[in-house]
Amino acid sequence: MWSLRDWWRRRLLRTGGLPGAQWRNTLAALPVMSGLNRAERRRLGELAWLFLYEKAIHSVQGVIVSDEMRLRIAAQACLPILELGLDSYRDVQTVLVYPSGFIVRHEFADEAGVVHSVVAGLSGEAWERGPVILSADDVLAENANDGTNLVIHEFAHKLDMLNGSANGLPPLHSGMSVAAWAAAFEAAFEDLCTRAARGETLPIDAYATENPAECFAVMSEAFYEIPQVLNAAYPDVYAQLVLFYRQDPGQRFQGIPCVPSDT
Repeated sequence: MWSLRDWWRRRLLRTGGLPGAQWRNTLAALPVMSGLNRAERRRLGELAWLFLYEKAIHSVQGVIVSDEMRLRIAAQACLPILELGLDSYRDVQTVLVYPSGFIVRHEFADEAGVVHSVVAGLSGEAWERGPVILSADDVLAENANDGTNLVIHEFAHKLDMLNGSANGLPPLHSGMSVAAWAAAFEAAFEDLCTRAARGETLPIDAYATENPAECFAVMSEAFYEIPQVLNAAYPDVYAQLVLFYRQDPGQRFQGIPCVPSDT
């Protein structure tokens, strides 16, 4: 089955592809793509073309999902899997696009078994074996390397969920150490929580202090948008992400300024 899928994808790439001008404009409008070389841009374009062919992007509440928005979503979603392949998103079939942020209600049981109901406003969400939900406003507002990127954040959750519920430990590649991963992320998470409790300015988005799953997703945003900042603050985390994503954005961004958001 997998060889048939690979054959079909190769056939699609031979017979079609993204409109050149539109694709170039999309990459130019997204600073996170800065530094990609010609070969990387070509491979990213191939992944984005297959992504758009295999995944459904649906509008919700009347939002208009333009070609520009589809390309923006596909480009940013495929950047983290540039070296991992589209099968990394095998559990993603649908992307739902809301006009703006939305309200969700989640229920959870505490250690005593008491069920709590929490209402929260979100700009995106990823469901285990379900869709990725994005805010159109946030997708279209992405125009700076400030360490926040909604699409990368939510698709990082989908990578985390490949071995079950999101917990900050995605399935690691052969040769990677779970102990080294845990040590790097636990130390960073504790440091962020301590500094946040003191009211200090954090080097990355404070949402990373929510839980280990959000820490991994926020670290992934920072890895691609402000790699120099992340590497300076948490070099062990950065090294683990280089191994996991099989990319080193810091090398691409040499000489390119990036400014973390005010956290």
